[in-house]
Amino acid sequence: MKNVGSDQQLGAAPPQPADGRTRQAVARLLLERGPVTAADVADELGLSHVAVRRHLDALLADGEATTRDAPTRGRRGRGRPAKLFLLTETGRSRFGHAYDDLAVAALRFLAESGGEQAVRAFAERRVEAMIERHRDAVTEPAQPAERAKALAAALTREGYASSSRHVGAGEQLCQHHCPVAHVAAEFPQLCEAETAAFADMLGVHVQRLATIARGDAACTTHVPVLPSQGKKTPNTTPPTPDGGELA
Repeated sequence: MKNVGSDQQLGAAPPQPADGRTRQAVARLLLERGPVTAADVADELGLSHVAVRRHLDALLADGEATTRDAPTRGRRGRGRPAKLFLLTETGRSRFGHAYDDLAVAALRFLAESGGEQAVRAFAERRVEAMIERHRDAVTEPAQPAERAKALAAALTREGYASSSRHVGAGEQLCQHHCPVAHVAAEFPQLCEAETAAFADMLGVHVQRLATIARGDAACTTHVPVLPSQGKKTPNTTPPTPDGGELA
């Protein structure tokens, strides 16, 4: 039986790093053996069931793991079926993969065989497929500020951890995570196509201020808030002494 130690004592390391190492061990077991039950994890790693459930709950809360019911053999007894735990794509990403290298190699081949226009067409097709299904929800609000909030929610559902906040004369759309950042660092057409799609959905000209692909902390896009249409202009004509207006 493997034993990574208890949550309370893993060598002389401080509590938080030890806790992180234990969670990594739990995640790795889900990667290598999943789907598995919490009891299987506890037995394999030599941890208490309470400690394992705490780490599994944290992985579930972070979207790194998911569950499904264990298959039943024969007649099902009373009580809830056992839960099997397995990693999501987000959880798998903590262990790294070669997808980025494959994507870069594919786009290099596309650029060599079809030129930059082929890469641009691919980038446009990709972003269209990603956000087109959210078009109705994003374009329903009339104002760009509300559309920016709806777009942030849509991007979050696509894995970009996005938010929108009012800054100065507009909204600032922030993507705190970019699944294709390493690829976009070599092929900025991905970012350019994304920006153009945002402008189309929001109905205003937007400006990309920063990108993770260029080394910034987040992908930041400025969305200008236009003055309301049809707003009455205040009457600045000075009144006459009798309360009327000058001719």
